[in-house]
Amino acid sequence: MQWANFSVWLITGGLVVALAAAITLLADFLLGHTGRIHPMEFSGLVLVALLSIVNVFIHSRDAWTSVVPQGITISAICAILLVVMSFSGWSVTAAKTSSTGERA
Repeated sequence: MQWANFSVWLITGGLVVALAAAITLLADFLLGHTGRIHPMEFSGLVLVALLSIVNVFIHSRDAWTSVVPQGITISAICAILLVVMSFSGWSVTAAKTSSTGERA
Protein backbone atom coordinates (compact mmCIF):
# COMPACT_ATOMS: atom_id res chain seq x y z
CA MET A 1 0.00 0.00 0.00
CA GLN A 2 2.92 2.34 0.61
CA TRP A 3 3.89 2.26 -3.09
CA ALA A 4 0.44 3.67 -3.89
CA ASN A 5 1.05 6.58 -1.50
CA PHE A 6 4.51 7.13 -2.97
CA SER A 7 3.06 7.28 -6.50
CA VAL A 8 0.74 10.08 -5.40
CA TRP A 9 3.72 12.03 -4.07
CA LEU A 10 5.71 11.46 -7.27
CA ILE A 11 2.87 12.63 -9.52
CA THR A 12 2.23 15.63 -7.26
CA GLY A 13 5.93 16.53 -7.32
CA GLY A 14 5.88 16.40 -11.12
CA LEU A 15 2.86 18.69 -11.17
CA VAL A 16 4.61 21.18 -8.86
CA VAL A 17 7.63 21.24 -11.20
CA ALA A 18 5.29 21.64 -14.19
CA LEU A 19 3.58 24.59 -12.47
CA ALA A 20 6.96 26.26 -11.84
CA ALA A 21 7.88 25.73 -15.50
CA ALA A 22 4.52 27.18 -16.62
CA ILE A 23 4.99 30.28 -14.46
CA THR A 24 8.51 30.74 -15.88
CA LEU A 25 7.20 30.31 -19.44
CA LEU A 26 4.46 32.87 -18.82
CA ALA A 27 6.94 35.36 -17.35
CA ASP A 28 9.36 34.91 -20.26
CA PHE A 29 6.56 35.28 -22.77
CA LEU A 30 5.15 38.42 -21.16
CA LEU A 31 8.61 40.00 -20.88
CA GLY A 32 9.32 39.26 -24.53
CA HIS A 33 12.24 36.90 -23.95
CA THR A 34 10.73 34.16 -26.13
CA GLY A 35 9.10 33.92 -29.51
CA ARG A 36 5.56 32.79 -30.12
CA ILE A 37 4.12 29.76 -28.32
CA HIS A 38 3.54 26.66 -30.45
CA PRO A 39 -0.12 25.74 -29.87
CA MET A 40 0.21 21.98 -30.45
CA GLU A 41 3.12 21.46 -28.06
CA PHE A 42 1.62 23.75 -25.44
CA SER A 43 -1.81 22.10 -25.61
CA GLY A 44 -0.13 18.68 -25.35
CA LEU A 45 1.61 19.71 -22.15
CA VAL A 46 -1.62 21.16 -20.76
CA LEU A 47 -3.43 17.90 -21.60
CA VAL A 48 -0.76 15.84 -19.80
CA ALA A 49 -0.96 18.14 -16.76
CA LEU A 50 -4.75 17.85 -16.61
CA LEU A 51 -4.58 14.06 -16.97
CA SER A 52 -1.97 13.99 -14.20
CA ILE A 53 -4.26 15.95 -11.88
CA VAL A 54 -7.00 13.38 -12.49
CA ASN A 55 -4.40 10.65 -11.99
CA VAL A 56 -3.46 12.04 -8.55
CA PHE A 57 -7.08 11.83 -7.42
CA ILE A 58 -7.34 8.26 -8.74
CA HIS A 59 -4.08 7.22 -7.06
CA SER A 60 -5.21 8.67 -3.71
CA ARG A 61 -7.86 5.96 -3.32
CA ASP A 62 -7.30 2.60 -1.63
CA ALA A 63 -4.24 0.65 -2.74
CA TRP A 64 -5.68 -1.80 -5.29
CA THR A 65 -8.34 0.49 -6.74
CA SER A 66 -5.84 3.30 -7.12
CA VAL A 67 -3.83 1.38 -9.67
CA VAL A 68 -6.06 -1.13 -11.43
CA PRO A 69 -7.26 -0.30 -14.07
CA GLN A 70 -7.67 3.51 -14.21
CA GLY A 71 -4.38 4.47 -12.53
CA ILE A 72 -2.20 2.41 -14.84
CA THR A 73 -4.21 3.44 -17.90
CA ILE A 74 -3.92 7.18 -17.27
CA SER A 75 -0.24 6.86 -16.33
CA ALA A 76 0.44 4.97 -19.57
CA ILE A 77 -1.47 7.57 -21.61
CA CYS A 78 0.55 10.39 -20.03
CA ALA A 79 3.83 8.56 -20.66
CA ILE A 80 2.93 7.85 -24.30
CA LEU A 81 1.89 11.48 -24.87
CA LEU A 82 5.17 12.74 -23.41
CA VAL A 83 7.21 10.35 -25.56
CA VAL A 84 5.34 11.41 -28.71
CA MET A 85 5.78 15.10 -27.84
CA SER A 86 9.51 14.57 -27.23
CA PHE A 87 10.00 13.98 -30.96
CA SER A 88 9.39 17.71 -31.54
CA GLY A 89 12.38 18.55 -29.35
CA TRP A 90 10.48 19.77 -26.25
CA SER A 91 10.30 23.30 -27.63
CA VAL A 92 7.10 25.06 -26.59
CA THR A 93 8.18 28.42 -27.97
CA ALA A 94 9.85 29.58 -31.15
CA ALA A 95 13.40 30.85 -30.92
CA LYS A 96 13.62 34.61 -30.44
CA THR A 97 15.34 36.28 -33.38
CA SER A 98 17.04 39.64 -33.45
CA SER A 99 16.21 42.41 -35.92
CA THR A 100 19.01 41.23 -38.23
CA GLY A 101 17.40 37.82 -38.58
CA GLU A 102 20.06 35.96 -36.62
CA ARG A 103 19.10 33.63 -33.83
CA ALA A 104 19.67 35.02 -30.36
